[in-house]
Amino acid sequence: MVLLRSKTCFALFFTILIMMLSLNPAAGLAQSGVKAVIDMAGRRVVLPSVINRVVGIGAGALRLLVYLDAVEMVAGVEDIEQRGLTKPYLMAHPELAKLPSIGPAHGGDPELIVARKPDVIFWTYTNAGYADSLQRRTGIPVVVLNYGDLANQKATFFKALHLIAEVLNKQARADKLIAYIEAAIQDLERRTNRVPNTEKVYVGGVAHRGSHGITSTEPLYAPFMYVKATNVGSGIGLEHAYIDKEQLIQWNPDKIFIDSSGYNQVVNELAPGSVLAETLKAVKNNELYMVLPYNYYTTNFETVLANAYYVGKVLYPDQFKDIDPAKTADRIYGFFVGKGVYSDMQKLYGGFRKLKLR
Repeated sequence: MVLLRSKTCFALFFTILIMMLSLNPAAGLAQSGVKAVIDMAGRRVVLPSVINRVVGIGAGALRLLVYLDAVEMVAGVEDIEQRGLTKPYLMAHPELAKLPSIGPAHGGDPELIVARKPDVIFWTYTNAGYADSLQRRTGIPVVVLNYGDLANQKATFFKALHLIAEVLNKQARADKLIAYIEAAIQDLERRTNRVPNTEKVYVGGVAHRGSHGITSTEPLYAPFMYVKATNVGSGIGLEHAYIDKEQLIQWNPDKIFIDSSGYNQVVNELAPGSVLAETLKAVKNNELYMVLPYNYYTTNFETVLANAYYVGKVLYPDQFKDIDPAKTADRIYGFFVGKGVYSDMQKLYGGFRKLKLR
């Protein structure tokens, strides 16, 4: 099969251009209308100085483009983005789900990508070898992004934002977004730094490549970290973990937060008469709290912050007495994705609430 002939000349042009730039980088860039960036796989990527059309492939790539106000530049989306308005950025921008497909999740399809004529491809959760291969096959510059998180990889997340901003000339937006995140984290820490809290907490039902029950947890759950909560699972030291029910019984947390993506499984596991319901004091004392699902095609960072304010409200009511979790979540969503979508999240996932099973 003849593969992607329409891009052959374009690919040849970039190959020759890269050779020229290696001889005289500054002059070449100035005269050719292109620029070069170093992506997060350490690759030097040459691309047009002005970008008009983009695609994001891999978990979270489209989300980051929305964060940086690049919605109108998106030329197509992966199939997974067309399966319903289940994520905040799609709730805010349903038009994205109607764009033409660029292929399946986690990498798209080269021919479908070429058909959308993007100026650049952003790709998360990949490596230099795959990126080089896709760039050769399509003739389109591929920029590798590492996604990061808001627990122990915040610097990686910020670096990804800065890299996209450099490519798309969105530096001001990236700076504002990072400043907003830092201010929110500082506010959470300021409210809780000097307040002792001996209550033990646990988060269960955490989504990880699908929904799961009470034993699916996040040892480095960022909402707990930012409000100095005593997470009984923190000693595991993993980004995600499945524990035994016996371990949860041994920990016996005072309060349990439940990721609503696992609501149905958790309710069944904590049903009256079950071993967990009869032994866990959080169930006996009705100390069960629903938080919003944050992990869907990787992390929704805005939901992490929204959850943190709700967790703070539950654990430190006096320090968060001025906080309405729903309104705060709406403001956070508005800043990240351009529209307050808490009501949409509430309709779909139930919202912030105390759960009574007894």
